[in-house]
Amino acid sequence: MLSFEASADTPTFKNPILTEGPDPWVYKHTDGNYYMMVTRGNRLDVWKSRSLSNIAQSTPVTLWKKPDSGPNSRDIWAPEIHFLQGKWYIYYTATDAKNPGDATRYVFVLENSSKDPLQGTWQDKGKVNTKYSGLDGSLFTHKGKLYFMYSAYVGPQSVLCIAPMQNPWTLASEEVMIAKPTFQWEKHKEREILEGPQILRGKKGTLHIVYSASACWDDNYSLGMLTASDNSNLLDPKSWQKSSSPVFSKSDVNKVFGPGHNSFTTSPDGTEDWIVYHGKDIANGECSGRSTRIQKFSWKPDGTPDFGIPLATSTPVKVPSGEKPN
Repeated sequence: MLSFEASADTPTFKNPILTEGPDPWVYKHTDGNYYMMVTRGNRLDVWKSRSLSNIAQSTPVTLWKKPDSGPNSRDIWAPEIHFLQGKWYIYYTATDAKNPGDATRYVFVLENSSKDPLQGTWQDKGKVNTKYSGLDGSLFTHKGKLYFMYSAYVGPQSVLCIAPMQNPWTLASEEVMIAKPTFQWEKHKEREILEGPQILRGKKGTLHIVYSASACWDDNYSLGMLTASDNSNLLDPKSWQKSSSPVFSKSDVNKVFGPGHNSFTTSPDGTEDWIVYHGKDIANGECSGRSTRIQKFSWKPDGTPDFGIPLATSTPVKVPSGEKPN
């Protein structure tokens, strides 16, 4: 279990870092800045700061607003900003206002060639050519190859799929299903959901995909994990082993409910690993009330992550190593 002790002269902060912040994504760029995005519903906003714990105190910049009609005209969810092959890309989920719902929900892409993503022009690259409708697209590069992950709607379930990419907005081949809901904690009433996949590189030759399980309105919403050898065929479902229990879940004692839809980053000096996630202060059985929180995590002797438990909002947390005031 993680614990934090700070002396009187050590800078600290308390969670949440953003009161209204579902589906948080934080990207640390080589320019020394953190870029943060959360679900805003009708637009794409980005916060930029050299401070992780204080990033929400910067002024968000709206980079894009949903159109009045078309395939990406409603429910703008789970955006992520990435820097790939010398350009900036934003991946986001959307559906069609004329016929909204899971059947028309897809992942879309914007591209910007400016050095600073808060400048320049964002060009619409359309939707990713997935076989299924779905949400929560994310990318990672491994051994020089670019991979796309998302949560696909297959029958009554939301499953995790992966595919190689031809370029940052096009799949090179049909996606492969690597995980589906099998445990009770991945299910809530009539919904069986795996979503929000995020890559995390292990410390001893492994790759992990950390995902969110169950429905966002379930107070037991939590994180699960898939593990593969970093030398394995990532497109082979047999390469991925699923943890039988959540790796990060609610804390009744600390009054944190529904922790999930996370991303990962490091401290400014690169010596610490941090998880960024949303959680709720009350067990309300709703998606509402999700705020952005961050906390440091450690590693087990076998090289797998130890996320501990969600920290109470009353807990002072030492700021990330190397962090300086904005």
